[in-house]
Parts: sequence; C-alpha cells; structure tokens
Amino acid sequence: CVNCVIREPLFLLAGHFAWLVGKSRMKHKVMPPAVTGAPEFDRTFRAQQNCVEFYPIFLTVLWTAGWFFNQELASFLGVLYVFARYKYFHGYVQSVKGRLTGFYLNLIILICLITLGAAGIVNSFLDEYLDFSIMKKLRKLF
Repeated sequence: CVNCVIREPLFLLAGHFAWLVGKSRMKHKVMPPAVTGAPEFDRTFRAQQNCVEFYPIFLTVLWTAGWFFNQELASFLGVLYVFARYKYFHGYVQSVKGRLTGFYLNLIILICLITLGAAGIVNSFLDEYLDFSIMKKLRKLF
C-alpha cells in the first residue's frame, strides 16, 4: 500500500521541518506573524514552505502512479522523495545553492511518478476500451 509506506515518514518530516522553523524563529527572534528576519531564518522558512507547496503535487502523482501503474515502484520513489526533501531542506538552510541537489532529485522523482501514472492511465484506457493491455504484452516478453 503506497499510502501506508509513505504517509508516516512524510508527516514526520513535515513536523520536523515545522519544528525547525519554530526553533529558527526563537534563535533569530522572529515572532509570528512575521515571516522574514535573519537570512538563515528566511531560508529555513522558505524551505519549509516549498515542501508544503509540493506536498499536494507529490501525493497526487504518488497515488496515481501507485493506483494505475505499480504500488511497489511508486512506494520506492516515494521513499526517495522523502529523502530528497530532507536533503533539499537541510541544503537550503545552509545556503541557497545548497538546495539544488535535493530540488533536482525531487523534480526527477516527480517526473518519474507523473510518467508512470500517465502510462498506467493510458494502459487502463486501452485495456478497458480497446481490449489491448500494454502491461500484459510486456509481461509476455519478460
């Protein structure tokens, strides 16, 4: 189950990032509702916000790839995504350029999930309406 494998680590990661933003607020004396302050706080806050902005996209393509293509592969990519988000966040806190490795890894994973989801949807359509299954044909080859 894709949801089972990814849900808890993703929620723990989101909580960890929120806690680090709070810790940075205290360190740099940036009281809510202010969202700007010392450069380190700004990077920490922005990294957390970027993660929050990407969660709906990630969860949608993860679910689609798992449902229509393959749950195990989608779960594996989901675990990689969690790792890449961690790398992105901590790289961004250190420097603006430090975020790039994690960010590019996230984009590659999202593109893979989108591609798998689209392939699964196309296969489902072909199987349902044209009685032609690409996946069944591929299984016969291997």
